[in-house]
Amino acid sequence: MKQIAVIGCGAAGMMAAISASLSGAAVTIFEKNEKPGKKIYITGKGRCNVTNACDISEYFDKIPHGSKFLYSALYGFDNTQVMSLFEENGCKLKTERGDRVFPVSDHSSDIISTLVRLLKKNKVEIRYQDEVRWIQVSEDGRIKGVVTEDSGICEFDSVIVCTGGLSYPSTGSTGDGLKFAKELGHKVTRTTPSLVPFEVKEDWCKLLQGLSLKNVNVKLEQIPADGPGKKKKYVYDGFGEMLFTHFGVSGPLILTSSCYYEEADKKGNKYSYVIHLDLKPALTEEQLDKRLQREFENGKNRQFKNCLNSLFPSKMIPVMVELSGIDPDKQVNAVTKKERLEFVSLIKNLKLNVAGLRGFPEAIITRGGVSTSDINPSTMESKKIKGLYFAGEVIDVDAQTGGFNLQIAWSTGHLAGEHAALDE
Repeated sequence: MKQIAVIGCGAAGMMAAISASLSGAAVTIFEKNEKPGKKIYITGKGRCNVTNACDISEYFDKIPHGSKFLYSALYGFDNTQVMSLFEENGCKLKTERGDRVFPVSDHSSDIISTLVRLLKKNKVEIRYQDEVRWIQVSEDGRIKGVVTEDSGICEFDSVIVCTGGLSYPSTGSTGDGLKFAKELGHKVTRTTPSLVPFEVKEDWCKLLQGLSLKNVNVKLEQIPADGPGKKKKYVYDGFGEMLFTHFGVSGPLILTSSCYYEEADKKGNKYSYVIHLDLKPALTEEQLDKRLQREFENGKNRQFKNCLNSLFPSKMIPVMVELSGIDPDKQVNAVTKKERLEFVSLIKNLKLNVAGLRGFPEAIITRGGVSTSDINPSTMESKKIKGLYFAGEVIDVDAQTGGFNLQIAWSTGHLAGEHAALDE
């Protein structure tokens, strides 16, 4: 019977262990935390967005980096199989807006407990608070085993690295797997926070802290290092919900747009970014102007600042008035056509200059990791070390929000576990 070590008891690690044990291997998980699934526990605001129920073919458009590499993994163990696994083992699921899948209970702990039951059922041993220090490899480039904090030298036929990335370091994701990969000669691409809020330069954002906007459109414009003047390039264009914070902007739309943020081009020249916010995407500028004229006509003797209640949340009105440059006390029947049209343009294209990304403690996932060029996409085995496998966030692949990243963890974990158990 093959002896397999899994490093990390998160989503990819537990799925890899279940898959390997079902394929006949004896599996031991090494987890440096005191309990399993710490990151699963906080995903989806504690509800756990297990996967996305859209057709698996649609996944590849939601994966900005590494989509081709994931073809075998995603088709080999897809979202329908993941949902069936949980349902058949007592964890009922539901599908919400955007095809997001959650446990019916809205408790991520139910996802974790289902996985732990499966691990026990398949006689997987979990060694908690036993941190792997390094991975042992023979002179001919084959896995020998691992050396851990408590257990010392442990011999194994295969090792599956499922240590996550660098996001939410409080959950134990501190880059251990990236260190192991580097030590064993693998290329590790540059790591940055992803699915993370933006900091912006505009001070007025702070006045809107806590304000959530629904049904808005966000475009992220990338400006080359050699400056404006070139054709505009929008690297992201999306519709949905966003949130103002004390440092800038967050919310689903903003987090997704951060997937497309590149700090610099291949020559190292830094990009700058502008967020273009359309507050009324359902209306053209002409339609919005007509609506504004109606509002002004209905309250022609009112002051400008008191004539916008039907257009914006109350918290936003003083900010929009200030940005418009129109005297707040001016009667709307005195607002000029030029002023009105400029105000329409402001509503349709409210600009925010990006100062940068927030850090790993606030990032949902890590962008970058073990290079896919060093991993066999059909098995998740290292091309450099026989018997060494990688799964989950430790690999240089990442996706948008909506359950896609957890599906990547389930799929790559399943593929790695299956092949680690079966490969001779």
